Formats: sequence, C-alpha cells, structure tokens
Amino acid sequence: MAASLKTSNSSKFQVSEFILMGFPGIHGWQHWLSLPFALLYLLAIGANILILITIHQDPALQQPMYYFLGILSVVDLGLATTIMPKILAIFWFDAKIISLPECFAQIYAIHCFVGMESGIFLCMAFDRYVAICHPLRYPSIVTNALILKASLFMVLRNGLFVIPVPVLAAQRNYCSKNEIEHCLCSNLGVTSLACDDRRPNSICQLVLAWLGMGSDLSLIMLSYTLILRSVLRLNSAEAASKALRTCSSHLILILFFYTVIVVISVTHLAESKATLIPVLLNVLHNIIPPALNPMVYALRTKDLRAGFQKVLGLGLKTNDA
Repeated sequence: MAASLKTSNSSKFQVSEFILMGFPGIHGWQHWLSLPFALLYLLAIGANILILITIHQDPALQQPMYYFLGILSVVDLGLATTIMPKILAIFWFDAKIISLPECFAQIYAIHCFVGMESGIFLCMAFDRYVAICHPLRYPSIVTNALILKASLFMVLRNGLFVIPVPVLAAQRNYCSKNEIEHCLCSNLGVTSLACDDRRPNSICQLVLAWLGMGSDLSLIMLSYTLILRSVLRLNSAEAASKALRTCSSHLILILFFYTVIVVISVTHLAESKATLIPVLLNVLHNIIPPALNPMVYALRTKDLRAGFQKVLGLGLKTNDA
C-alpha cells in the first residue's frame, strides 16, 4: 500500500499515518494467531482483576507483599491493554492503519509500563530480601509509607524517563514508506522507516535501557544472591526448600522478562529489516508476563489461594506450595 502524504508543506511529517502489517513473512495466515493471543489477553485481564478484587476484599491480604502484587497487576493490565486490542483488531477487522500521534503514544505507553514492571520486580525482590534475610526488622522496614513512596517513585521515574523515546521518534522525517512490519509501534521498528538518521533514537533507547532496567536487574540479582546465601545458612531444610522454590519461580519470569528485552534490542540494532522471531518475541514479551505473573506470584501463595476461593465461592482445601 502506498504511503499517505500530507498536502501541507508546513507539516513536519510527510507521511500522515502508519500501517501495521503484522508478522513479517506470515501475513497470509497470521489471523490464526488471534485465538491464542485472545486467550492470553483474557487470562491476563481476568487473573489480574481477580488478584485486585481478592486483595481488596480480604483484610488478611492487606499486607506489603500483597500490595506490591496488586501494583504489579495494575501495571500488567496497562501493559497488556496497550497492545492487545490493536493487535486483535488487525487480525479480526484488518484495522492496520494507526495515526502518527496514536503510534507515538503507544511507543510511550509500552516503554513506560515495561519500565514500571521492571521497577516493581525490583520492589518485590527487595521485599523478599528483607522478609528472608531480616525477618525481625521486616515490619519496621517495609511499611505502607515505603510502599507508597516506592510506587510513586517508579511511576514518576518511568513516566518522565521514557519521554525522550517518543519525542525523538516524532522528530524523524517519515517521507516515503509507512508500512511497519510489526503488530505494534515499537520505537526502533517505527524509526527504521525514517528518511534521516535514526542513530539518536537507537542510542537513546540503549542508554535509557541500561540506566533504568539495567540498574533494576543488577539490584534484583544482588537481592536474590543475598537471599540465596541466607537460605543456604538455614538449619531447616523445609524452610530452605520452600524459599528456593519461591525464588526460582520468580527468577524464571524475571530472566525471561529481561532476556527478551536484550534479544529484541540487539536484533533491531543488528538488522535493518524486521524478521518474524524478534517481532513475535516483542509481542509475547508484552502479553506473557501479564498472563503468567498472577500464577507464579499468586497461585503459589496459600493465603492468596484461599482468598481466591472466597471470592469465587469455592470451598476447596488449600495446601501451601
């Protein structure tokens, strides 16, 4: 499809809209992917809303650990909803056209929510570190005031931190091509269409990623290293085993979250043309964590499982993981 051009010479952009083509190389049958994506989206929405309702209704769950989990659920809802409705509209209604302001807004929202998810992972790792390594001091350290301050800091940090990404993308000159080989507006995917130099965008994204999520990941790994050292010193084999099971599940999701970001960034920087695997990973990275986080962080917790049963009206017996 030919690029749509604005008639006004005073406009910064010559291209008036972008066209999201979907997954490169499989345009003919990509609509079949709508079913698993829709199911993942429904799972993410349903599970995270259930967590929020359960924490709100059960006084026993109104504790710091569950507050962090509730914040993570809100972030997951925002991350999944930022991309999935548009992706499903492309598959079901061939609604491939997206305006430039909508596209840049989606770039901002994706980077903002991904950064907040990274920040909440860090908060939850710190919470587990204090609970396991300094249990007697936990009530005095992890207070409601600390949770509020940490949450506001993560929102403000990422809300302001990622502003340069869409701003720089909007300053590029899109003079000819407007077909994006993607299901969503990724920063590097969009700026690859620019007629001028996109290196400032790539450098900006790389620097912000290392300063933000890179520092988060370093502190997360430090927290879990200290947790592991403390667990190995426990005299109780059962307590050590329980802590290791919980931490291993969390680490799997965390490593998936950060590894995919690295793969996507390196692939985009190394290749000028979009290919299927990194595009698919980019989409899955924004929907799999919101769908799986409730299971890993919640279903392995006895009190939260009991809360689910109360909300759902079930009387099943629960056993601690």
